[in-house]
Amino acid sequence: MNESTFNPEQQQKDISSKIVAGLERISEVFKVLLWEKAKLVGLSPIQIQILIFIAFHKQELCNVSHLAKEFNVTKPTISDAVRMLDKKSLITKTFSSSDSRSYSLSLSEKGTEIVAQTYDFSEPLKKQVDDFSTKDLIQLFDVLGQLIYKLNRHGILSVQRTCYGCKFYTKRAGTDYCNLLEKDLVGEDIRLDCPEFEERISHS
Repeated sequence: MNESTFNPEQQQKDISSKIVAGLERISEVFKVLLWEKAKLVGLSPIQIQILIFIAFHKQELCNVSHLAKEFNVTKPTISDAVRMLDKKSLITKTFSSSDSRSYSLSLSEKGTEIVAQTYDFSEPLKKQVDDFSTKDLIQLFDVLGQLIYKLNRHGILSVQRTCYGCKFYTKRAGTDYCNLLEKDLVGEDIRLDCPEFEERISHS
């Protein structure tokens, strides 16, 4: 019990515990900001997250199976959210020609209007982050990118599209390098959500 990261005494002894507790506080900020937008437009937080994801990602990722992994929830939870979005005419379904049960999602005109009202829910947090120096931001970004990759490798985070897990990523002369873009990746060039991401297959 005493070893809990939420025990202030443990935090005083271990900076990693302090950081984890800090990340938990920040996660609460996202919940609060998302709920505020949810109440504004009459949708649930997961419904808003789905609409925003569809708005900014390629269609092959916009299906029930992937969305369940993306948001770390069950397929039935996503299916229920999608059913409500469909009922409210916020999405359209494109069914697969080879499997009539499989479909991808896209925004309807009404859905696009909702996204325009909600996509900036994290802006109050971004404004605070903007106040840090460029040097601090680059260091923080580097640590976050590596943390997301490690969480994915250990099965804690289902989905990640960072450079570190991509088949196009490599180290060249000690420098991060993208074989697709054919360029060195310096600091903030590393991506957390890359449209061209293709998972690197482990041979271990």
